[in-house]
Amino acid sequence: MKPKYARVIVDRAIQRELDYLIPETFADRIEIGWRVRVPFRDKAALATVVAILEESDASGIRPIEAIVGEGAALSPKLIELARWMSAYYCCSIETVMRSLLPQVIRRAEVSWKKQLFVHPGAGLSADALEKLRKRAPRQADLLQAVGQLSGPVPAADLLRQTSLDNQTLRALAKRGLIELREEAVQRDPHADEQFVATTNLELNAEQTAALAVVEESLADSAGARPILLHGVTGSGKTEIYLQAIRFTLARGKTAIVLVPEISLTPQTVERFKSRFSEAADMVAVLHSRLSEGERHDEWHKIQSGRARIVIGARSAIFAPLENLGLIVVDEEHETSYKQEEAPRYQARDVAVVRGKLENCVVLLGTATPSLETYYNATRGKYRLVNLTLRVDGNQMPLIRIVDLRQEKRKAKSLTILGEKLHTAILARLEKREQTILFLNRRGFSTSLLCSACGEARECPNCSVALTFHRTASRLNCHLCGHTAAVPKKCPACGEDALIYSGFGTEKVEANVQQLFPKAVVRRMDADSMTRKDAFRETLRAFRGGKIDILVGTQMIAKGLHFPNVTLVGIINADLALHLPDFRAGERTFQLLTQVAGRAGRGETPGEVFVQTFTPFSPSIQFARHHDFVGYFEQELEFRERCDFPPFTHAVLLTVRSAHEARAKFSAETLARRLREALPKEFILSDPAPAPLEKLQGQFRYHILLRGEAIMRLSRLVRSTLDKLPMPEDVLASVDVDPYQLL
Repeated sequence: MKPKYARVIVDRAIQRELDYLIPETFADRIEIGWRVRVPFRDKAALATVVAILEESDASGIRPIEAIVGEGAALSPKLIELARWMSAYYCCSIETVMRSLLPQVIRRAEVSWKKQLFVHPGAGLSADALEKLRKRAPRQADLLQAVGQLSGPVPAADLLRQTSLDNQTLRALAKRGLIELREEAVQRDPHADEQFVATTNLELNAEQTAALAVVEESLADSAGARPILLHGVTGSGKTEIYLQAIRFTLARGKTAIVLVPEISLTPQTVERFKSRFSEAADMVAVLHSRLSEGERHDEWHKIQSGRARIVIGARSAIFAPLENLGLIVVDEEHETSYKQEEAPRYQARDVAVVRGKLENCVVLLGTATPSLETYYNATRGKYRLVNLTLRVDGNQMPLIRIVDLRQEKRKAKSLTILGEKLHTAILARLEKREQTILFLNRRGFSTSLLCSACGEARECPNCSVALTFHRTASRLNCHLCGHTAAVPKKCPACGEDALIYSGFGTEKVEANVQQLFPKAVVRRMDADSMTRKDAFRETLRAFRGGKIDILVGTQMIAKGLHFPNVTLVGIINADLALHLPDFRAGERTFQLLTQVAGRAGRGETPGEVFVQTFTPFSPSIQFARHHDFVGYFEQELEFRERCDFPPFTHAVLLTVRSAHEARAKFSAETLARRLREALPKEFILSDPAPAPLEKLQGQFRYHILLRGEAIMRLSRLVRSTLDKLPMPEDVLASVDVDPYQLL
C-alpha cells in the first residue's frame, strides 16, 4: 500500500505547516480536521490535520503517534475560514486555530463525566423478597425501591432517597438482583431549569414581510446576500429569529445564534429552549462562564450532531455544526463581537464570511446598526429589512433631556439624581412600576484626590486614576487589576486632606437606597455579578417584581425585556462621548438608544431621562428623536471627509515596551519602513503616544493606517513586520478594523 502523508498545523508558534507520515494502523481513519499527536523536535505535540497528501517533498518525515478524539474537530470549511482570518487579520494560522477550538478540546485533558447507574434486574417473587428481608432487611428495602423504578437511575440518587449505603447496593449486585454500570453523563449548565414549551407568536404585518424575506433567502441560499434586520427596540426581532430557525430546521439544516454578551445569554437560552423543547439536546450553549466540563460536553453535543442550534458569544461562530443553514447575529453593532487579543477578529464579519463559505443565510439584527453594516445595506451589498413599529402597538418611550449644567446651578453642587429624575422615580414607586438606572462606570468613586496638593492616586501600571470600591474598601485599577489599600493621608504631601471624587454604580446604588429607603434596589455590574448564577438570579427577581430599582452598567443596556419597566434614567450620557476615538459619537448614540429601549415594553408608555452636560450633541439629539437615519447621514459625511471607515479600512499598529524610549524608537523605525513599503494609495499616520499611554506597565505608541484594499494592506504590514526584528523587550501588535483607539 502506497504511504500517505498528513499536513498538519502544530499547536506551536512556528508559522509553518509540517508533513507527517500516516501509519498503516490508522490510514483509513485520519481525515482533514482530525486532531493528532505528533513528534515535534524532542517532544510530542498536538496538531490539526489540514490536508491529506499522496506524496511529500519534506525530508526526515516522522510518523504520526496517535489520533486524539473521535471524528473531525474541524470541517474543511472551518479550516478555509481559518486561512482567511489569518490573511485578513494579519496573524499566524496557529493563533487562529487556538480560537477555533476551545482549550478543553485542543488539550484533550477533560473527558466525559462517568457515573454509576443502577439497572433493575429480574427481581424476586414476593416469597423470595420476604425471605431476603429476614436475612438482610436493608437489601430487601433497597431491592423494593429498585423494583419501583421505570428505568436506570444514578446510584447516588437512589442511595440518597433510601438513606442506605453503597455496601448494600454492592451486595445486591453480587447476588445478580440488580446490575451496576458506569455510564457517561452530560454536564448540562441548564439541567436544573424547567423550560415551559412555547409556540409561534402571531406576527404583525411588518414582521410577516421580514420573515418572508428571510425564508426566501433560506429557500435558495446559494449566493444569498446577508440580511440586515433594522428594527426599533421592542419590534419583535427575536420572534423572527425563532421562526426563521424553525424554517431552517424543517429544511434539515442547523443554526447559530450569536449574542454580544454573556449577560444576554440566559434570557436568550430560555426563549430558545422553550421554543425548541421537543428534544432535550436540540440547543447547545457556548460562552466563557461554562466550566471546562460543561464546555467539553456542549462542544461534543454539537460535533456529534445531537445539537442543531448553537447559542453563544463571539466564539460560538466557530461551532462545528454540519449543514449550516442560518447564522443570526443579534445586536450586530455591539463592540463585544470584536476580540481584543490576537486573533483580533470581528465575529459579525467572520459570520458573513462563514455564511459565504457554507452557502448559508446571515441575519444581522439591531435597532442601531453599525455605520459599516448600514452603509453596506444602502449600497445593496446587504439586503435591508426595516421594522419601524413596536409589537402590540406599544409606543416608543418619550425621551427627556436633562441639562446637568442647569441642575448644578440650581442645586449649587452636582447631584447624582437630578430633581426631575428623582420625582419620576418616586412616581413609579407609588404605581408599583419598575425603574432602570444606567451608568457605564463601576465602583464607588472614580478617583481619590488630595485637596491640599491636588495629587490623584494613580495606578502604577496604567495612565489612569484608581477607582475606590467601598464594599471591598480598596482602590482598584479597572484596566490591569492592580489593587491598593486606601491611605489615611496623602502619600505625596502627608496632609490629611483626601477627598473622593466622581461616582460609579456602587455609589449610585447607595445614594438611591438612601433617597428611597422603602424601595428594593439592586446593582448589576462586573463587581456584583461574580458568582456563576448571580446574573440569572437577579434577572429572575427583577422579572418577578421583587426589585423596584435596578442600577447597572452596559450589561443591562440591551436585549432585556421587562414589561413593567416604565422609567429609564441615564445618569451621565457624556462618559464615552468625548473620548479621542472617531467612533465615540456612534457608540454613545447606540448606547442611549439601546438603554432607552428597555422602557415602555408593556402596556404602560415608557419615559427616559437622559442627564448630560452636552444636551445639543448630535448623538444625544438624534437618539432623543429615535432618528437613526438622520444620525447615519450626518456621521457618514464626517467619516467621508476624514477618510475613516466605512470609506476605508483601518489598521492600528501598537508598539509597546516597559521602556518608553525603546517603544518610541521602535515605532518610529516601523513607521519609516512602512512608508518605504506602502504605495501612495494608503494613508499612514505618524507614530504617536496612545491616548492611554501606559497600560499594564507598558508604554504604548500607535501608528494608524488606512486604505481600501485591506487584504493587500494586511499582506504588506505582515511582510514589513516579518523583516523588522524588534528588540527583545518590545512588542508590536496589529489590529485590523480596530474598535478601540485608546
